[in-house]
Amino acid sequence: MSSSTAAAARLTLLAVLSATTFYCFYKSRRLKLLKKLGSLNPTSDLSSPRGKVFFVSQTGTSKALAQRLFDLLSSNGLAFDLVDPKDYEPEDLHREALVLIVASTWDDGKPPPNGVFLANWLAESADDFRVGALLLCKCKFAVFGVGSRVYGQTFNAVAREFSKRMRALGAAEILPVWEGDVDGGDLSDVFDAWSKKVVGTLKGGFSENVRYIGEGGTNESHFEVLSYSDEDEDNGVESGIVDLEDIAGKAPSRKSTTVVQSNGKLNGAKEMVTPVVRANLEKQGYKIIGSHSGVKLCRWTKSQLRGRGGCYKHTFYGIESHRCMEATPSLACANKCVFCWRHHTNPVGKSWQWKMDDPLDIVNSAIDLHTKMIKQMKGVPGVKMERLSEGLSPRHCALSLVGEPIMYPEINSLVDELHRRHISTFLVTNAQFPEKIKMLRPVTQLYVSVDAATKDSLKAIDRPLFGDFWERFVDSLKALREKQQRTVYRLTLVKGWNTEDVDAYSSLFSIGNPDFIEIKGVTYCGSSATSKLTMENVPWHSDVKAFSEALALKSEGLYEVACEHVHSCCVLLAKVEKFKVNGQWFTWIDYEKFHDLVASGRPFDSKDYMAATPSWAVYGAEEGGFDPYQSRYRKERHHKSNN
Repeated sequence: MSSSTAAAARLTLLAVLSATTFYCFYKSRRLKLLKKLGSLNPTSDLSSPRGKVFFVSQTGTSKALAQRLFDLLSSNGLAFDLVDPKDYEPEDLHREALVLIVASTWDDGKPPPNGVFLANWLAESADDFRVGALLLCKCKFAVFGVGSRVYGQTFNAVAREFSKRMRALGAAEILPVWEGDVDGGDLSDVFDAWSKKVVGTLKGGFSENVRYIGEGGTNESHFEVLSYSDEDEDNGVESGIVDLEDIAGKAPSRKSTTVVQSNGKLNGAKEMVTPVVRANLEKQGYKIIGSHSGVKLCRWTKSQLRGRGGCYKHTFYGIESHRCMEATPSLACANKCVFCWRHHTNPVGKSWQWKMDDPLDIVNSAIDLHTKMIKQMKGVPGVKMERLSEGLSPRHCALSLVGEPIMYPEINSLVDELHRRHISTFLVTNAQFPEKIKMLRPVTQLYVSVDAATKDSLKAIDRPLFGDFWERFVDSLKALREKQQRTVYRLTLVKGWNTEDVDAYSSLFSIGNPDFIEIKGVTYCGSSATSKLTMENVPWHSDVKAFSEALALKSEGLYEVACEHVHSCCVLLAKVEKFKVNGQWFTWIDYEKFHDLVASGRPFDSKDYMAATPSWAVYGAEEGGFDPYQSRYRKERHHKSNN
């Protein structure tokens, strides 16, 4: 071949290579341009495939909110699927065009069980260099977090983690993370505002909220979220009465939210009861006292006013139910128990950080409101005038209405004032404030709620705010042991949660050495967004009896089953050496003797004011704990047949 022919061939090859290089470069630039235009074009193929709405939920709050979002999207012609992440294959996430996530944060900043696999997959993929930072580059997303601000640094950690991992894998965030606080008071309104922004953003093609960065930058994704104006944040929502199903979703907006830190002072400027919380508690029949206390008329008070029987305290301890006032000086609590009677409509907190009312004012207002409610019973069919007259002078106060009464800094002064008026005190604490128990002056009977016998089950049932909840629980039992007056372990049995822990419960006896152990079946209070309990979780009285007998047997003679109240599904274990004298039980209380002992200022113990238990109240009696001097009233039941 001649030199000229070889040169021509080389030139031809060079031309082909150059053309190929130019074509590839051109196609690359064109694809990037199309990608840019497609992301900003309202008419792009966002509707195909269908978007996904994921709910990461434990108690149902996030699921309910996600359903509301799904309905809103559907009503606006936006095609989405509502998806439980436990039924989704994360490997398909790269195929998604739009993903909206409503995520709850659970214990220790972790996701609920149905979101664990998805969360782990995102974390592992984001940390795996082999996956790459463009895996989800075709996906656009937004996240709304549902949590409780009282958990501190872990508040909405799951939502923020989802956002971080999605962006690390190249997904574009069309809206910044919005965070709802279930205890803040207006989560439902904040979620609705976020949902409207999502719909507006989707229908507007993202152009108002997302800017394309282009190539060569160091950003985590191809899109950058622009900040919102004050007008955007001010969504102008109105507060109002919220149904129980929705109260777990009321939280402040992102703009107005202020994180309140406890400053250790006894008095702060913030009121415990917000307007929304007040409205919901009043809707349930509570009378709110000042800024943090409450009183309510117990159904057993009404029952005994009508001569239809008293509560289990009447059977076990001889209180007059028609003269008992149910109250609390602190509506706040440090737990979010799964069986909460109040469906978590009350505030939560780990320390006192609110405005504080005077104890004398609380007692005066409580008695005033209680007597007004008693007077309203006049004319109700069956109400005995003699009992109504007696009911106007309360002689017992159950400081167990709701919340954690021992949190109130002036609890000793409040108890002293009740005793001064010859009103006995039955105080219940949730075993998270051992120092408060140590400081507490004598009460008629001091309860510690022992809702579970192991660390894991206590965490699952009580859902405590404190990270060191188990240590606090054990220390509370130890503090109870040092008390000289009557002490009680109160066990609430929840079928499927703690009814199999007889051995573990018996191991707690030696720690607190209580005088009594009350064992009660959980009360079903209806469905709510904050509780998964159903009637299946409510034990029969026979279940409670079997558990109680097994527990007494484990004590090896230290405790025996002393009383029962069948109607309340409740059984009492009592310490034999103290309260069984010559074969007779002495679980009742000599209330006048107690008040004399308190007034004397001299030391005394639980044996100094005990009284004999009547035969009808003793375990195994044919009355089943029902006072024979009362008239038994049986309601007609009209349940649907299972046939």
